[in-house]
This record gives sequence, C-alpha cells and structure tokens, in this order.
Amino acid sequence: MKYNPNEIEAKWQKYWAENQTFAASNNSEKPKHYVLDMFPYPSGAGLHVGHPLGYIASDVYSRYKRHQGFNVLHPMGYDSFGLPAEQYAIQTGQRPEDTTSVNIDGGFDKEGNQIAGYRKQLDKIGFSFDWSREVRTSNPDYYKHTQWIFIQLFNSWYNKDTDKAEDISTLTAVFSTEGNANINAVCDDNIAVFSSSEWNAYAKETQEKILLQYRLTYLAETEVNWCPGLGTVLANDEIVNGVSERGGFTVVRKKMTQWSMRISAYAERLLQGLNDIDWSESIKESQRNWIGKSVGAMVTFKMIAGDKSEDERGIEVFTTRPDTIFGVTFMTLAPEHDLVAQITTPEQKKAVEDYIEKTAKRSERERMADVKTISGVFTGAYAEHPFTKEPVPVWIGDYVLAGYGTGAVMAVPCGDERDYAFANFFKGQNGMLAIKNIFDKDISEAAFGSKDGFKLVDSDFLTALGYKEGTKKAIEALEKLNQGYGKINYRLRDAVFSRQRYWGEPFPVYYVNGLPQMIDAQHLPIILPEVEKYLPTEEGLPPLGNALVWAWDTTTNKVVSTDLVDNVTIFPLELNTMPGWAGSSWYWMRYMDAGNEKEFASAEALKYWENVDLYIGGSEHATGHLLYSRFWNKFLKDKGFAPTEEPFKKLINQGMILGTSALVYRFEYGIDSSSVNQNRKVVFLSKNVIEKAIKENKMFSEINKASEEIYNKLISYHGAIVESPLEFRYFTPIHVDVSIVNASDELDIERFKDWREDNKEAEFICDENGKYIVGREVEKMSKSKYNVVTPDDICNEYGADTLRLYEMFLGPLEQAKPWNTAGISGVFGFLKKLCRLYFDEHNMIVTDEVPTKDNLKTLHKTIKKVADDIENFSFNTSVSQFMICVNELSTQGCHSRSILEPLAIVISPYAPHIAEELWSLLGNTGSIATVPFPVFEPKHLVESEKEYPVSFNGKMRFTITLPLDLNKEQIEEIVMKDERTIKQLEGRTPNKVIIVPGKIINLVG
Repeated sequence: MKYNPNEIEAKWQKYWAENQTFAASNNSEKPKHYVLDMFPYPSGAGLHVGHPLGYIASDVYSRYKRHQGFNVLHPMGYDSFGLPAEQYAIQTGQRPEDTTSVNIDGGFDKEGNQIAGYRKQLDKIGFSFDWSREVRTSNPDYYKHTQWIFIQLFNSWYNKDTDKAEDISTLTAVFSTEGNANINAVCDDNIAVFSSSEWNAYAKETQEKILLQYRLTYLAETEVNWCPGLGTVLANDEIVNGVSERGGFTVVRKKMTQWSMRISAYAERLLQGLNDIDWSESIKESQRNWIGKSVGAMVTFKMIAGDKSEDERGIEVFTTRPDTIFGVTFMTLAPEHDLVAQITTPEQKKAVEDYIEKTAKRSERERMADVKTISGVFTGAYAEHPFTKEPVPVWIGDYVLAGYGTGAVMAVPCGDERDYAFANFFKGQNGMLAIKNIFDKDISEAAFGSKDGFKLVDSDFLTALGYKEGTKKAIEALEKLNQGYGKINYRLRDAVFSRQRYWGEPFPVYYVNGLPQMIDAQHLPIILPEVEKYLPTEEGLPPLGNALVWAWDTTTNKVVSTDLVDNVTIFPLELNTMPGWAGSSWYWMRYMDAGNEKEFASAEALKYWENVDLYIGGSEHATGHLLYSRFWNKFLKDKGFAPTEEPFKKLINQGMILGTSALVYRFEYGIDSSSVNQNRKVVFLSKNVIEKAIKENKMFSEINKASEEIYNKLISYHGAIVESPLEFRYFTPIHVDVSIVNASDELDIERFKDWREDNKEAEFICDENGKYIVGREVEKMSKSKYNVVTPDDICNEYGADTLRLYEMFLGPLEQAKPWNTAGISGVFGFLKKLCRLYFDEHNMIVTDEVPTKDNLKTLHKTIKKVADDIENFSFNTSVSQFMICVNELSTQGCHSRSILEPLAIVISPYAPHIAEELWSLLGNTGSIATVPFPVFEPKHLVESEKEYPVSFNGKMRFTITLPLDLNKEQIEEIVMKDERTIKQLEGRTPNKVIIVPGKIINLVG
C-alpha cells in the first residue's frame, strides 16, 4: 500500500463534514473547553503559509482536548467588513459584498481571476472547526446584534459610585428628583450644574443634549486622523510613518463630529483585570502603557491679557509632579488646543498658523515616536504662575497631543528631559525664559528626573522637601487657591467609533433636529443600502450620502427613499458606518449560539461556555482589538448579558512565518552618455559571479557602489568586447517569484523571461556550472516581494498532514521563523516511514504480538512528551519526538497493534488524516478524533537493567547487561564467572574489584 495523502485527506475531510465530527454541543455533560483563533479578514489574495500557523496550533490543542474527554468549541468565521474591500470596490466597480463573498467561498472576480476562497483553503488543511457556527461580520444576521449592542451603549451611563454601567433611565430618575449636583459619573468635562426643577422644565431637546454628555456612546467634535485619499478617519494603528497603512495616503489631523465610545470609563477595570488573566507579560505591559495610569494633580494657570490684567480664561494641565511647580519655565499647548486661536497675539499669528498646518500632516503616533525632532512656536501669550504670580510664556509644540491629558503641559526643564531639550533649543529667543533649577542637583548637562535623592530649593513653602511631602503640600496649597486638586489620570482616550466609508455596519440611528434617535431593536437589522459609487459625495459627505433609499419612516418603521425626508415623520439616517473593530469586539459570544435569531446568544449558552479558555492570534492586536474586546465584554457583564468580566482566559501570540525571498541582480550598461540609449544592455548576474568579483576586488564592499574597475571585471566574465568608454551603471537587486527558483537556489531563466516581458532580451551571466544562482533574503511574506507560498501548493504536492507537521516543526510557536520549502520533503519522508510500520507495499503488517520492553518504553516516552508539549504549547519538540519514536520502532522491527494503535491516537492532533486512515485500517469504526488519549504509564520508563562497561585496570574491554537490583556481591560473582573476564585475567586474581552499582565495574591488578 502506498501513502497517497491527496486521496486519504479528501476522504476524511468529507467524512468529518458529513458526520459533523467537530460540532460542539451546548448541553453536554462533558467539561467545556473553548479554543478560539483571531478570525481572518478575507482578502482576495487568500492564505499564505504564514496565516495557518496559529490555526494549526489551536487545532492540535483542540483535538488533544477532545481526546481528553472535553466538549470542545473550536469555531471559525470572518471579520468581513473592512477598508480593503471598499478600496477594491472603488477601483473595480464591484460590490464589496460580492468580492467579499468570492474571497470567502471561492470563484471568479470581475477580471476573471480565479479566487481560491478562504473556506476551501481552510478545509484543505483539515481543521477541526465547528463550521455550523460560522459567522461573517458583514452578514445582516450578524451585524443586527452589533447594532443592538450599540443601542445598549447609547442607553447607558457609567456610575462611578457603583463602578459599572447602568441604564440611562436610572440617571434621568436622579435628574428629575435631585438634579445633577451629586451625580458621580464618567461624562464630558464642564457640565453645567442644574436642579431637579430646572431639569423638569427643560425642553426635550435640551434634555437629550445633556444626556449625550453622559451616554457611553455619544456624538462629539474630536480630533481625528483624516485620510483624504481614502475618504475616511483612521485609527492610530492604521497609520504607518504618517501615511495610511492601506495605500500609503497622506493623513492629517482634523476636527470632525464623530461617534465615540467612553472606553475611558473602564480604564481602571481594564488595568486591574490584567491581573486575572493568563497572558504574556509583554502584552499586559503594552496594555498597561496604553491605559497609562498616572497619579498627580490638575492645575489651572490663569491667562494674562494684553493689559496684564487677569483674564477668566485659563489653561488646565495635569502633572504627575506638582512638587516641581516652582520650576515651571514655560507652558506648551498642543497645536490643536482650543485656546491657541484665542490667545495667540497678532505678531505671532502667521508663525502659529503655519506651524499648525505643518503639524496637521503628522500622525499622533509619529509625533509620539519622534523624540529627536524639536519644534514649536511662541504664541505671544503669557499665563500666570499660581503662587509667584509671575508671567509664564505659552508655546505650542507637536510633542504635546490634544487628546492626551488636557493637551497642555507645564514645562519644568530642570526635571524633564524633553522640556530641557526644548528650552535649550529655543534658548535666547523671544518667549523662552532661562531654566529655573529647583533641585539641589547639577543640571548643567541634563535634567534631573528622579523622584528620589533630592531636596527642593528656591521653591517657597516647598523648599527642603522631597517628592512625597512636596506633592502633598503643593496639592493642598492649590486647593486652597481653588486652582488645582489631586487627580488620577489615564492616557486611555475615548475611542472614535465612526468611519466615513460604505463597507461597515450601519448605525441604527436617525436624526430629529440634529439629535440622534435610536431605532427600536425589533426593527433591526438596518441593512446597508445600494449605492452607485463608494466614494464620498461631491459635497464631501460619506459614501452613504449617495444612497437613494436611506431615510427612516417612523410610522412604518422602514427605510424609505431619501427624497421623502420631511423631518416630521421621515428623517435622515446616519451616514457614517461603524469602524472595523465593531464586529470583532464581541464575536466570540456569537459563536456560543450562532444560530440564535432572537438574541446574540442565549443566557443558557453564555452560562455554559462563559468565556474563551484559549485565544491564539497575532501580537499586532496587543492594544486595539484586545482592549476594545475587553471593554465590550465588561460592559455586557455590567448589563447582565456576559457571564464573566474577562473574555479571554489565556492568550498566546503566534510568531510570524517569514518569507525567504529570491533576488536577481540586474545590471544596466551602455556606451557613454553622449551616445543614444538604444545600445544600452540589461544583464542579470548570478550571485556567485558577483561574490567572486567582490572577493577578487577587496576594495569593493557594496554591490550597488561598484567601481568602474569592478564593472569591467564583470564585463570580462561575460566576454564582452569593449570598443568605447563604458558608462557605469549599478546593480539593482530585484525580487523574483520564488516559484521559478528551485530548492538549490537556481533560477529557471526561461520561466523568468516569460514572467516579465521586459526581461525577454536580457542577458544572463551564470557561474562556471552554467547556473544562475539567486540571492536570498528573509523578510515578511507578501505579494509585493513575490515570496508568498500558498498552503494549497504544499497540500497538493505533499499533503495537509505534512504542512501541519512542518509548520509546527519550524520552531517555538511564539517566535518568528523563516519558511524554507526545502525542509518539507524531510517531514513528508517521515510520514511515509510512519506508514511503513503499519503496512508494506501490499498489505497491513500489524500483528497481535506482545510488545517488547523497548517497544513500550518508546511508546510511553512519546505519550508523556507529546502530552507535556501540547499542554505547554511546545509543538515543535513534539514533532521531533514523533521522528525519534518512529525511528526507534523501525529499528526495533515493531509491528505490534498494542503499540501502533495508541501511536496513531498520539499523532492524530498533528496529522489527523493519516491517523484516521491508520485507525480505520486497524479495523476500528468511527473517527479517531474522540478516542481517549493513551495514558502514560511511568513503569515503562523505569530502567530494570543496566549495560555496564567492564574495565581492566581502567581500560574498558567489554560490556555486560545486568539487572539493576543486584548488589555488589552478586554483580562481582556474575562478572568473575563470565568467559570474557576469565580470558582477560589469564589465570590471575585481581587485587581489587571496584563496583559502583548502576555505573561501573573495574578489575584492578
């Protein structure tokens, strides 16, 4: 019998699908275990071999837990709303829902390109997903629940006294009886105080405006990352080096009215919750830094008007070092700060406006990361120091962000490196005072930033104090002046929840007199309308502004023609859509009860599954997705829907599989510059030729900086006839499709010429063997680098079991590792060797013979190793153990059923198709998937015998195997009677017999 992976794998994948082998039950008596992968965005490019790494790991673990008797939920779906689908729609004129569907299910796009389809690719790898629970975030039957959650957020406020979200009705009840003076809520700043009688007298519209200041999702004008090229707002993690990650378009800071979420209400709970979950410390630390808890004081610096009289306007700053307040030399506002336009003097207006325009082109992330560039402009305005009453110059600088803290800092250069650098950079200029030193330390070379080991000087009533006492006294003094108070601050800001794009969840919102109204949940979903084009309107409205049917009829409770809007019974609907993270912030709950049409999941299903036991995904989601998910989960817990505070008990971040790119070296030359360019030649030089030239010309160290001498040397390899002065050009390393390079790094020149039309007439300088050898570089796998390897190709040639084993074998799950197709054949060979333990070319050769001690030792060593490895997520060492096991059993000539049957179970989480086939051929019925995992028996690893080296005067002459329970006298008796000993002694009696049981035997003299 021959190992035919394609035939075997198709057979068992069909069996699993038909028998719903991996369907999880919501009513099982078995203990539950929920294993989840971060679901993919289904792009048209499909999967490459890097994508399944985490899925394979989670699948190995899921299968193992089933063997252990757990009811395992291991679902899969698609995060199918996204900007790439919309961009593709804009470029090609295709509907995003159509391209998304093709990307998932497979088929042909508008250009006739065949798309493999994520579902088919995933099925081909043999994952044990419960496909009956599949979700697609862009399906109305899914996003109607996202819309419902949004409504719950809108109808909730955060009560600091109970430390949880509550229904908005509990807030209005207090307003109507007590007013808002004693309300302790997370809300907008500077809310006016009103009495119950005032509240009851307010018009409905006024009440709604006030409630918007308290709701957990609200409309507000905020600073956003606006990308004109994409026509939408981007999150910070969608911007790289100041441009959009998708398309590389310019991003500017802009104020827009947006929906926002009060994630800041949950800052402390998000912080404390990290102590209760099994995540890597690096991910936890990323979240702690993002939340950014700081203990300090809020301080108000009053403004000084032009006539030096006090003005009611003031600048609020949050500082973690109120003890250093006497060291304030200047203040810095974010360029976007509301006060900038009001306080800037006419003399400074042009410089300030120019600086603001320049800053708007830099993303917040870029500004935060750039610690080297120093820039700023003096506003011409001055604030008044709370204690000394001295004027403090007010600057703007892009290192201060409007959304962090108050968007203003009190600069103490003697105690902060960035303030120190700023003050020294602008030293001597108008508006920059000399640095004040308030520490008993030297600051001539650098700021003193420590909170320990100093005494304050020149600090009035704080002089001679340290950090703790100074902080306490400073806050007390500020409170007496009514210009400050102690405060805990968080860096975490409310999350913008609007996107000016089409392909996203519609908001269940219509507007009456400009105020948002929620559509009743019974009328959900509000389905995306058809639009003629997916670009913003000519007036700059979002793409939904192009919809002809996008208004809400409050009498029929239906979406109707936009032309019918009368603002009496028919009102305009929200034109923005929800961001990409909306659907992914609760999807794990939908998997618990995906077929439920009435609610996002039943209380019974939520209670049974509770939360995710193991979550596997990329570390790139350390802050965004994971913070938003935890936020929504905590909110739903407050409202009585989610059963647990945290969504994901254990989190593992898989490392990236890197591509091994192939590079060819293009070399362009021709005659001198006074001649026509038509004589220019293009040559591709083999890596070996270049290396030889470099070696022979020691002065040459960089390929793209070759001298004319090296150029001539290379031409000599080609045998070119040089009749005129040559014009030197340069090498250009060019990525080439890895599919036209073999495992020996040899380029298929003819296929290369066909691959790129402009290479048809190129010449190739090969090495002495006539081969063109490419260069190699390990880098991120991507289409642009032509280094993508698809799992389909590997599965077709070697089988899915080979792919699964190989990906697990590459290295530790959490580390990045390069892909090298050359290693695949070794794993494929291992599987063929495994099969030879069970059958030969014609028949099964498994017997009922009693296993030997060595057989049992090999098996149980493997059972223990694999079980321990899976529990510790050390999958690569399990694969090594499989190889050792098969080699040992082959050497032992083992074909015993009592060994090979449990071996098939042990290997089945990694190579499920061949395991199923072997299980079936052994005469078993049903799937191997739920057969109990073999029990490790330690007795089989206990050594009962020892092979002793027998030495004569320290020189080993032979070995002898003896039971380990023999004492010295028994060992000596056996050794002395051995014929080999008698021969060595030749009638002599040794002076001494040294025996160390279990170690050595040495006869001396």
